[in-house]
Amino acid sequence: MKWEGNRESDNVEDRRGDGGGGGGGGGFSFGGGSLSIGGVVIALILSFVFGINPLTLLGGMEGGAPPQQQQATGPKATANDTETRFMKTVLADTEDTWGALFSAQGAQYQPPTLVLFTGRTSTACGTGQSSTGPFYCPADRKVYIDLAFYRLMKERFHVSGEFAQAYVIAHEVGHHVQHLLGVSDQVHQAQQSASETEGNALSVRLELQADCFAGVWAFHANRSRQILEQGDVEAALSAATAIGDDALQRQAQGYVVPDSFTHGTSAQRTRWFRTGLESGDVAQCDTFKARQL
Repeated sequence: MKWEGNRESDNVEDRRGDGGGGGGGGGFSFGGGSLSIGGVVIALILSFVFGINPLTLLGGMEGGAPPQQQQATGPKATANDTETRFMKTVLADTEDTWGALFSAQGAQYQPPTLVLFTGRTSTACGTGQSSTGPFYCPADRKVYIDLAFYRLMKERFHVSGEFAQAYVIAHEVGHHVQHLLGVSDQVHQAQQSASETEGNALSVRLELQADCFAGVWAFHANRSRQILEQGDVEAALSAATAIGDDALQRQAQGYVVPDSFTHGTSAQRTRWFRTGLESGDVAQCDTFKARQL
């Protein structure tokens, strides 16, 4: 991926070395005592890493008390190592792409803040932990990532490459775009009166749309700044395949439970990323009207 020399974003908050970002609570939740989308992600990743049945983890997390929230530490200058500069450059690229797309529709894009942390950190959505994987908190409009996740991708999922890493950030920024457009709020509201199976199905469509938005970013970034090199797309598709619900469940327990899917299968995730990448059209990412995912 070609990124050296491109603009770096200032919307980065580096909390690494802050001692874990504070105490109480052992998990991350979008609120209340019910199981959140974030909780499902925790369960799937933990089940894969530790070989635990994700349904066991999900059952144990339901009804738990919401984590204690603590005030986040203030912004500070980020490190200037290559990995940090890469993250800042990718974030800047999403800002430029979505800024132009929003402007074309007569709107102003409000970029998220990217928070780099180690272990765990306090967020407006509760205590975020590394085991959650990268996540977006709509309450504070921040994307959170422990960069150790990329080592997990390489060691556990056998996925590497800078563009694969950029895809992860672009997916989370896609959730921010959904928040700005009001899509995520509509989904969460609909989930309140839906059955568990119906709620999971809505989560899948939300996640697949974020994958498509990541593809839209890649299309426009490459057209404007020629960022793609040979093998980059394949690396991103490998990342999408590795974190499909069916792949994670099959690795963790040897079988899949489709009704429990919350992010989509490997085939669905790669299909919708390709849709955005090949079209560059946000309108093509309406997973909620699609008859077939």
